[in-house]
Amino acid sequence: MKIKAVIVDDELIAREVLRSYLTKYCPQVEILGEAENIKEAVPLIAEKQPQLVFLDVEMPFGNAFDVLEATKDFSYETIFITAFSQYSLQALNKSASYYILKPIDIQELILAVNKVAESLEKKEELNRNKILLENLKLKPEKQQLILPTLQGFDVVKTEDIVRLQADGNFTQVYLTDGSKKMVCRFLKHFDDLLENPFVRVHRSHIINTDFVKSYHKSGTVMLADDTEIEVSGSFKDNFLKVFS
Repeated sequence: MKIKAVIVDDELIAREVLRSYLTKYCPQVEILGEAENIKEAVPLIAEKQPQLVFLDVEMPFGNAFDVLEATKDFSYETIFITAFSQYSLQALNKSASYYILKPIDIQELILAVNKVAESLEKKEELNRNKILLENLKLKPEKQQLILPTLQGFDVVKTEDIVRLQADGNFTQVYLTDGSKKMVCRFLKHFDDLLENPFVRVHRSHIINTDFVKSYHKSGTVMLADDTEIEVSGSFKDNFLKVFS
């Protein structure tokens, strides 16, 4: 299956390198056009209506999120091309977006394209771009989080997460309605991703401090769902700092 795509990047050499890599390593991608800024990108996407957009995050006179906002009436998958930025990566990871860090690694590119192809073949009805845009407008505690599971994915609000617990190569996510989700991610993924009011209290536990009911000096915290969690010494100071 051919994937119709466009490239949006303000650097000519970056577009040339990406086009060359795609031609050589991802022959299933058909490049319909290129744009070097937002002013060019929006009409290009409207005209070509691609299935996939390779989108540089940081550009002059705006960024990738401005492109998404201006083309939100069109449905397409996005592979973001980005230099390291904690803010950008948190936003992209929360919406389960596909991205590649600069400089582009060929294996990462192949993997991202294959994931997009899989989503298109499954006709997966998950609008990552829409969720990403909504998250950017909301405070962290009100944002949505896409949780990849063995069956597919679940979308939850971060404010509905009570706690997260490591479970081998997976993470158990416990929700306010009493349910739990087994997620195909290490706990560290969420430790890097989630902001206040979440805090790691143990090698195996992250808790939402909005649900803390009590703390005992012996080193345990009681949550609103009556779960008792150990607060290990190495994480104790960070935990107590939230309540200072």
